[in-house]
Amino acid sequence: MLNPASCPASTSSQWTSFTGLASHVLSQPLLVISVLVGLFGLISLAPRYRGRRPLRALVATAILSYLLILFPPTVNVAEKVLARPLPHDSGMTADAVVILGRGAELNPSRVAVAAKLWEEDRAPLIFASGIVDAPKIVNMLHSKGIPAQALDGEGCSRTTYENAKFTAALLEPRDVKRILLVTDTPHMLRSLLTFRNFGFSVIPVSSPTFDLSRRNRTRLVMREYVGLIGYGLLGRYFTPDDSARGLLSHLDEPSPQEAIVFNNS
Repeated sequence: MLNPASCPASTSSQWTSFTGLASHVLSQPLLVISVLVGLFGLISLAPRYRGRRPLRALVATAILSYLLILFPPTVNVAEKVLARPLPHDSGMTADAVVILGRGAELNPSRVAVAAKLWEEDRAPLIFASGIVDAPKIVNMLHSKGIPAQALDGEGCSRTTYENAKFTAALLEPRDVKRILLVTDTPHMLRSLLTFRNFGFSVIPVSSPTFDLSRRNRTRLVMREYVGLIGYGLLGRYFTPDDSARGLLSHLDEPSPQEAIVFNNS
């Protein structure tokens, strides 16, 4: 397991703060509707000008669209749209299973999926990625009887981009090229595109989100649409990124057994 003390400085704190704030605000109906209704009222009370009517129509459309988004059937459709471009699991074996940490609520389902892949002999290594979640995921897998030598990870990444970057830095020298990528369905498309950008051949294996509350699931889906657009604008899908190689000089990788000891501390 990558020692957190040797983690390179994160450059993604602003992006994490932005997406977290955007999804948090969008998942607060009272706040969003109040702001939009207030804006509609201000436009209506403003002195007459040529652009007032289309601007009012735009705000009214935003209110109606937002209310529609809040309905569970709409969230289901939005999640299916995110899943539609994903290739089906071909059943092929891979060089490693890579699990992306995404919070305590989602870790158990990820661990269950990864453990099943291990039992099916789909890959000889399970690699967990995420600054808070990776150590917990490794421990959960070890408690299920998966041997320490088959478990590894990195506890540095704070974003999907860093998940891919730091995973590539550690697995590329081990000749890991094809991975079984485990994350939730809304997160999978952005993750798949980002990991491909770092040279991995990716087989997506989605973990379920049915244990999430309706509000948290809505927030998760909204965050992914913000993230997908943002990563596209930042060029993180189709611009080759070889910077992972330069990280190796900064990373300290203990043995798998040391990882288990570290995680229990």
